[in-house]
Amino acid sequence: MKALMSLGALVGVAGLLLLGGMIFDIVPSTTVRLVEGYMPIQLLLEVACYVIGFTGLSYIMSAMGMAIPRFWQGIGFWVFLMLYLKYRVYPPIPFSVRAMYGTVGLVTVFMWVSANEEDWNKFKQPIMNVLDAQTGMNRLLRYAYLVLIPILVGGFSYNAMMPKSEEPIELRTVHPAPPASTKVHGKTYTLQTSQNPYRVNPEGKYDQEFSNANIVEQGMGRLMKPNANPWDDKNQGYLKYVREGGEIFFQNCHFCHGDNLNGRGLHAFAFNPIPANFTDPGTIAQLQETFIFWRVAKGGIGLPNEGFPWASVMPPWEQHLTVDEIWKVILFEYWHTGYYPRTWD
Repeated sequence: MKALMSLGALVGVAGLLLLGGMIFDIVPSTTVRLVEGYMPIQLLLEVACYVIGFTGLSYIMSAMGMAIPRFWQGIGFWVFLMLYLKYRVYPPIPFSVRAMYGTVGLVTVFMWVSANEEDWNKFKQPIMNVLDAQTGMNRLLRYAYLVLIPILVGGFSYNAMMPKSEEPIELRTVHPAPPASTKVHGKTYTLQTSQNPYRVNPEGKYDQEFSNANIVEQGMGRLMKPNANPWDDKNQGYLKYVREGGEIFFQNCHFCHGDNLNGRGLHAFAFNPIPANFTDPGTIAQLQETFIFWRVAKGGIGLPNEGFPWASVMPPWEQHLTVDEIWKVILFEYWHTGYYPRTWD
């Protein structure tokens, strides 16, 4: 039994060190990769391992005469759960969702500490000690709580009710409905039937499955295949076109969209809103290639009426790039972000 608890304690300490590294950006959150399709189950198993680790750690400390009070065990586990949800889970989940899970976690902690009368008495004992104020320290804590709690509640209430001087919300359609066709350099492209001519297989035929197999899937931490390096001059066909698209991107687009295509380029924060973050799953991952072709070619000024106020400073790149160059840039953007373009069917 002691050996199992010692093993559990080691698991708990290792887990806490790993989570601490994620909190302080020493260790990336993708160090322990989340398995695509099994993330909810994996997270539950990880939390279960932490619980086992904390149980073992508590047992070892009790055996050493340094038992952690039940009150601080409950508070500590709830704080751990909130930090875990914020720093371990990626992509980050909204605060409202974390608050919901935190509430469920708080209820779970109370169910645990009130499972029997003895545990419940142990949990509430520190609270009762402060309320009874039998010692000087508890009396000081009680006075501090009586002063600080009203101040905190009043401060939060004041901050919530205080009128804001922020500018009103500007309603806009980020991805307006595209036209049925668009004309670029004198040629008309039907968006529903047009294809990226450079998404080809080694035989030179259009093959989206082949190009998808060479995409760098950064989102879930998978690495680039050794033979899928577009910067290798020996690679031809699809990977060559990706390389050429990357060269065009870094000559023209990275100043706003950033070296990592995350919308954090040199000039990004001169605009409001800032340029699109292509690594966000809500941008090019949700769009067809022909939609992006239309947007790049026509720029912000070419958006339809339902896109206004468009608040987009992207220039109409058809005035600066050829049709082939636009397609190659789009090819590079999908390759770099690891997303597959959506299809019309």
